Amino acid sequence: MRTEQPKMIYLKDYQAPEYLIDETHLTFELFEDHSLVHAQLVMRRNPARGPGLPPLVLDGQQLELLSVTLADQELSAADYQLSENHLTLQPASATFTVDTSVRIHPETNTALEGLYKSGTMFCTQCEAEGFRKITYYLDRPDVMSKFTTTVVAEQHSYPVLLSNGNPIASGPGEDGRHWATWEDPFMKPAYLFALVAGDLWCVEDTFTTMTRREVALRIYVEPENIDKCQHAMNSLKKSMRWDEEVYGREYDLDIFMIVAVNDFNMGAMENKGLNIFNSSAVLARAETATDAAHQRVEAIVAHEYFHNWSGNRVTCRDWFQLSLKEGFTVFRDSGFSADMNSATVKRIQDVAYLRTHQFAEDAGPMAHAVRPDSFIEISNFYTLTVYEKGSEVVGMIHTLLGAEGFRKGSDLYFERHDGQAVTCDDFIKAMEDANGVDLTQFKRWYSQAGTPRLAVSESYDAAAKTYSLTFRQSCPQTPDKVEKLPFVIPVALGLLDSQGHEIALRLAGEASSQGTSRVISVTEAEQTFTFVDIAEQPLPSLLRGFSAPVKLSFPYNRDQLMFLMQHDSDGFNRWDAGQQLSVQVLQELIEQQQKGEALVLDPRLVSALKTVLSDESLDQAMVAEMLSLPSEAYLTEISEIADVEAIHTAREFARQQLADNLFEALWLRYQANRDLSKQTPYVAEAEHFARRALQNIALSYLMLSGKPQVLAATLEQFDACDNMTERLTALAVLVNSPFDEQKAQALASFAEHFKDNPLVMDQWFSVQAGSTLPGGLERTKALMQHPAFNIKNPNKVRALVGAFAGQNLINFHAADGSGYRFLADLVIELNGFNPQIASRQLAPLTRWRKYDSARQALMKGELERILASGQLSSDVYEVVSKSLA
Repeated sequence: MRTEQPKMIYLKDYQAPEYLIDETHLTFELFEDHSLVHAQLVMRRNPARGPGLPPLVLDGQQLELLSVTLADQELSAADYQLSENHLTLQPASATFTVDTSVRIHPETNTALEGLYKSGTMFCTQCEAEGFRKITYYLDRPDVMSKFTTTVVAEQHSYPVLLSNGNPIASGPGEDGRHWATWEDPFMKPAYLFALVAGDLWCVEDTFTTMTRREVALRIYVEPENIDKCQHAMNSLKKSMRWDEEVYGREYDLDIFMIVAVNDFNMGAMENKGLNIFNSSAVLARAETATDAAHQRVEAIVAHEYFHNWSGNRVTCRDWFQLSLKEGFTVFRDSGFSADMNSATVKRIQDVAYLRTHQFAEDAGPMAHAVRPDSFIEISNFYTLTVYEKGSEVVGMIHTLLGAEGFRKGSDLYFERHDGQAVTCDDFIKAMEDANGVDLTQFKRWYSQAGTPRLAVSESYDAAAKTYSLTFRQSCPQTPDKVEKLPFVIPVALGLLDSQGHEIALRLAGEASSQGTSRVISVTEAEQTFTFVDIAEQPLPSLLRGFSAPVKLSFPYNRDQLMFLMQHDSDGFNRWDAGQQLSVQVLQELIEQQQKGEALVLDPRLVSALKTVLSDESLDQAMVAEMLSLPSEAYLTEISEIADVEAIHTAREFARQQLADNLFEALWLRYQANRDLSKQTPYVAEAEHFARRALQNIALSYLMLSGKPQVLAATLEQFDACDNMTERLTALAVLVNSPFDEQKAQALASFAEHFKDNPLVMDQWFSVQAGSTLPGGLERTKALMQHPAFNIKNPNKVRALVGAFAGQNLINFHAADGSGYRFLADLVIELNGFNPQIASRQLAPLTRWRKYDSARQALMKGELERILASGQLSSDVYEVVSKSLA
């Protein structure tokens, strides 16, 4: 832990490394109570830094230095300088080798960075700066090297020894030990290094690339999980084929491996040829993983595989450029998921998540640009802004250039920068050069924080038959900057006539129509576009497909929103019109609640959803999305000052009214889909996902009726289904119901059946922690004493504490501040052994300015208590100090 105030690091201070590492030769000797790491670095002076031989400063933390040799000469302590974070040497020539031996302790490494043990398995996590906890090195992404790694361990306990690249040799050692050597022929930075040693089983397959090379595929897991790997393997093969077909990217090694690890701070890691996954992101079987989990596994497998090119073969120069690989790869995996499932539903889910969570980040104290200007701790910048907003920025380039132009740009980018560590500017330059365009103004998306606001007004001239749309863009001030320059905002739009038909679009000055849906670029603070030959007052369909990550405002009335729900040809905008209608209705209910008036639901919302529910031509997944009311978190995000109780009361009232008024239609849909579920074995495919999604949201509404047949149906689904999607939904419906006896029996039955499956027990924790019934904090505290809970396991913390603080808003924001105290206590405890997880749990408290004055004081007080609690990690210090600034 750091006692002094951590240092701010600035993008403007970047300098190329003084030295480069051409070859890295590592030998690991793994023991139960320590490990030895021997490193030989073949180095040279960086010609880009000019003449002279400045000191060589190697990064290193928590290392016990045993020996150091420079240019074949063993050094004494007087020949080098050793500090808490660095080893400094003085080279005598421009080319030389450095040999070091260190002792480390993976068995006590609870921060899960560097080399550590997860259960009985050795594994690594080196991104962003974990490699410096393994050996002394230039631990920065712009130092790329060829790695050869030998792993030595006791053979009985660790029969499987893995590292990056291709296996080149292995054999027995002394005293029951054995060894294996791996060679990675591709240059890579240290953050992509990986090592795994354990008693693992594997599922094997092969993939034939587009040039007819055969690649061995292996997924390694602990023996009890061997039956949960096939979905991930299928996803991997789909990803490899898709990347060839859509981006022309072929895999480059002889083997591709995935290892599932129970203790992992993130979702997965794209280490070259040896991806290490959080077990929750790779293990999936119908009986133990929901549809959402199957889709998450498919997406994460694809994401990490796609990194082989967008992150590994071409990596980022420095950590400020993190979105270069993450934003681009999220865009790629979203495209893959859209092609594998429903493209419209995928877009809806992505945007709903972005609006609720990333927009909140943009409006909070940790707001930062997609490419930030500064940071204290890089692990705090693995954020929704870097990933999700970064993906939206890449998506806007795709929208502006078109699919063909974007592919030309990505081809040039990979060709031009293969084997290099580059910047976001290099990515943009490839897009410009391949298409002959100027994206200078567009680059503001990378440097300006905050969510732009786009206000739109209309004007129709019946005599001239012209229709004008005026766009006014602005961006609120953020901690880094007050004044913002105009962005380039691509707006996909269409115009509908009174019959719901699309109108041909021709802007003033154009010779002919450009179709019925088109993209215009808003580049000025205020800009008007006039369409000609418009025979009647149209209704605009704006920001189709959510073509830019902005907050759009247009004065739609509720009848117009209902019209768009019925007639818009853009599926996303049909859903969005429904969401806007729901928001208007819910905000009216919130106001009624605040005034002490009787709550009255606008019948137009009931009518609109009844029409959706009865339309059997619609994709059932789309129907399920349209039936989902905006969440309490989203209603909080769009509030100036969030009234927690009024939001909760209004939304629950609306749900009850919809359940009462739509009962028959919901019951029919539920029964039809449940009957199909009984007849059809579980299949992890889009059509089946859609059916179960509608079935389950219908059940969640139906249970609000309290009718005996619904309780009976819920219990039947819980007991008789063949998959976790239906079982977990039935459990959640019971947990949130007034049927205490049945609820207790179901919880006990579920826990007994799945007590030996950690990932399923995580879902059991989350269902209870997320229940909005009174007593949420007491339930959560009690569950922390359950034998299946382990505070040192990140998945458990996220499943229980994250679900309570991030989803159960009515209980977390209790007026007495007890939820805040609970979270602050937890953060202080986590700070002592896993700073990354501690800082990520802080997000609910950082939004303290969003609430009433009493809650503000309580939340701010807990942040101040954390700040004063003692030796804070840089991870926690940065978040807390910025939140209080």
